[in-house]
Amino acid sequence: MNELKYRDAARNDLSKIVEIYNSTIASRMVTADTEPVSVESREEWFDEHTGNRPLWMVENKEGDILGWVSFQSFYGRPAYDATVEISIYIDSKHRGKGLGRQILQYCINTAPRFQIKTLLGFIFSHNGPSLKLFRNLGFDDWGTLPDIAVLDGKEYGLAILGKRLVP
Repeated sequence: MNELKYRDAARNDLSKIVEIYNSTIASRMVTADTEPVSVESREEWFDEHTGNRPLWMVENKEGDILGWVSFQSFYGRPAYDATVEISIYIDSKHRGKGLGRQILQYCINTAPRFQIKTLLGFIFSHNGPSLKLFRNLGFDDWGTLPDIAVLDGKEYGLAILGKRLVP
């Protein structure tokens, strides 16, 4: 198992965050964006990650960036403050090595420190590896939105997986 380090993302990490994110678009498995995004278009999103909504860079012990993970507010209403959506993006050179499991477990373990009681994953219904990852770490299927995304003329569903951290 790799020893991972998590640190708060700095503004100068935004170009790497965008690079990693954009590398997932072509697969049509991870994001509903169909064209690469710009650093400028992600600045407001970056600024939303303060306080109880961390954005972490994931590094190996040598300090190489392996990916990033964020907690995003769910639905933007105060009653949902204890609920977040998790986004995990791994650099293409490091995918398929079990890092997703380590990162998701870190999020599960760390979330209560941020007053988070419920974690959500919004995952394309055809993204078998991500669905398996979340389910293997105790996330349950909480809903499906059938055929709501259109990628390259084909419709795809969205699975909503959830994990309650406190009884």
